[in-house]
Amino acid sequence: MNAISNPAGRYALGVDVGGTFTDLVLIRLADGVMTTHKVPSTPADPSQAMGIGIAELLALAGAPAGAVSWFGHGTTVATNAMIQGRSARTGLVTTDGFRDTLDIRRQRQPHNYNIRIPKPVPPVPRALRFEIPERQFLMARDPIAPRREDLAPAIAAFRASAVEAIAVCFLHSYLDPTHEQTVSAWLREALPGVFICPSHEILAEFREYERLSTTVLNAGLGPVMSRYLARLQQRTEDLGLGCAPHILQSNGGVASPREAGEKPVRTLASGPAAGVTGAIHGCLAAGFPDIITFDVGGTSLDVCLVQGGHPALAREKEFNGWPVRFPMMDVHSVGAGGGSIASVDAGGFLQVGPESAGAHPGPACYDRGGTRPTVTDANVVLGRLHPERLLGGRMPIRAELARQAIQTHVAGPLGMGVEEAASAMLTILNENMLRAVRLISVEQGHDPRRFALASFGGGGPLLSQALARELGMATVIVPPGPGLLCALGLLVADIRTDFSRTCLLPLEARSMPALQAAFAGLEEEATHWLASEAEAGAPARRQRALDMRYQGQSHELTVAVPDAADLPAALAAAFRAEHERVYGYAAEAPLQAVTARLALTVAVARPPAAVAEGEGDARAALRGQRRVWFAEAGGWTDCPIYDRAALPPGATLTGPAILEQMDTTTVLHPGQVLRRDDAGNLLITLEPSSP
Repeated sequence: MNAISNPAGRYALGVDVGGTFTDLVLIRLADGVMTTHKVPSTPADPSQAMGIGIAELLALAGAPAGAVSWFGHGTTVATNAMIQGRSARTGLVTTDGFRDTLDIRRQRQPHNYNIRIPKPVPPVPRALRFEIPERQFLMARDPIAPRREDLAPAIAAFRASAVEAIAVCFLHSYLDPTHEQTVSAWLREALPGVFICPSHEILAEFREYERLSTTVLNAGLGPVMSRYLARLQQRTEDLGLGCAPHILQSNGGVASPREAGEKPVRTLASGPAAGVTGAIHGCLAAGFPDIITFDVGGTSLDVCLVQGGHPALAREKEFNGWPVRFPMMDVHSVGAGGGSIASVDAGGFLQVGPESAGAHPGPACYDRGGTRPTVTDANVVLGRLHPERLLGGRMPIRAELARQAIQTHVAGPLGMGVEEAASAMLTILNENMLRAVRLISVEQGHDPRRFALASFGGGGPLLSQALARELGMATVIVPPGPGLLCALGLLVADIRTDFSRTCLLPLEARSMPALQAAFAGLEEEATHWLASEAEAGAPARRQRALDMRYQGQSHELTVAVPDAADLPAALAAAFRAEHERVYGYAAEAPLQAVTARLALTVAVARPPAAVAEGEGDARAALRGQRRVWFAEAGGWTDCPIYDRAALPPGATLTGPAILEQMDTTTVLHPGQVLRRDDAGNLLITLEPSSP
């Protein structure tokens, strides 16, 4: 599993499948030489584009398929299946009286002033939800064991409806999974070939609605993901690759195809996680452990706060209106990207996004039928993007169509010039992006001025410098391949899994044996997982954490479990410090331990980075100049244009300047200073804007 560590004649392969393109990266492990490739995705069967792309990439690199010793893969198969309603037909067996939990949900209003917002369609229709008498009690009452005859009507209905998956979720199975294990065994015996998903294997935590939602979503996605992984496995075998793929999860770690097939719900937020993982790897090497990632695509902006090289984690997120509980990177997304459409509303105010022109018809300048102005059109009008072509010359564009769209829909209605309207579009977009960054930083108790901004994605380097200046950030980092960072992230992601178990104990000395027993149970699970998922003797890092709260609260904070003689006192101090950081105060009130957590990580040796040292002259990369609009410079400015690929190590520039490359364009504003480091990063130093 750690074959990267034997570099002679070997390669590491990363493949990230997106909605429009599939990105591929191949690194020669002996010297870090990297070959990249991009092919159109095949949504009907993503493995098809992968097979084509891998074969073409290996040919480009002159590498034999059998020399690939590591294969990291990022996929949106589970996400797309949820969005498009293509999950498998699913049934549910639950505790008597809890059939309608999916309909009742939580008594929370998604909108303060609209009580008529429709609920999402339940992932299991009511006709396929069955109750059976069973119960585990919290207060020492004798349990009610399930009976096989009570399950017979459900089995008959499942067979008649040809369900592909069944979720089993009992009220208190997080405390004792015996009943779920018994019923799951009966279902597997009666319905061979059906995907059986007991909740204690997915989420051994209290809060029945969230556990039920996570379990039924996992059940519905299991057959879909398993079929995809089987096709992928077949294609890799046909290609002759020397290893099996490892699938990226939402927590930033990778898992084997077996585990990803059994727990596909853990991949739902894996798309943005690959970019964050790649950014952390590159920024740590450049000496920046504290960063805010800034990933701008055609439709959305994804941001994540990283402190000390560790991304912020979220315990729960909603997908299609349904909660999923599982530790995942806390990536916040907003509808702000290159395709975001600008318009003037009924009140005469300029709006940008969240509606997007997408890839088809795309921005007006693409000349594919789009007529509404987008952020890309604004950058073309202002001279920041090449007026005739993109993607290294492979994609011709028409700047006059961008001007026409902005004149018709923005400049005309607002009574301003086209350039002023385009600049205003970027100003409004910047405000939307500022709110997203403040949400993950200031509103979580972090000062963004303490962080560097890691800018990637096709649109990130175009927009990040203006945003960083407004936030008072001193440094922007643009990695060598901003548009391919997700594929690179797949090569530096460790193997990881997470275990949890709710315990609900007062934080007192007399509760410590029960708390230690909960952690001992998690350690046992981790040992079994290591035996099946990792190489024998592979070193593993175990991190204990504990969800805690003040007694009477309904929400928890997670703190690392210290190695201390007086564990209750140490946990209390850690919790109060975290509570004060997040909320601004801490109280000397009784505390409760809620859920024990264990993260298990098996480190994967990173492929080497190709490093070129020197103190080069930026003039070697100069390709000409054109007029570019900068509001801070008073309008049009003669601006030098550089080929980033030709910029030598150690070269420095002072803005204004434009750096073009195949997958993005970097805008250096007047007065900002850029240096290309030995690893190929662009390190941009900027002065904060005046208050």
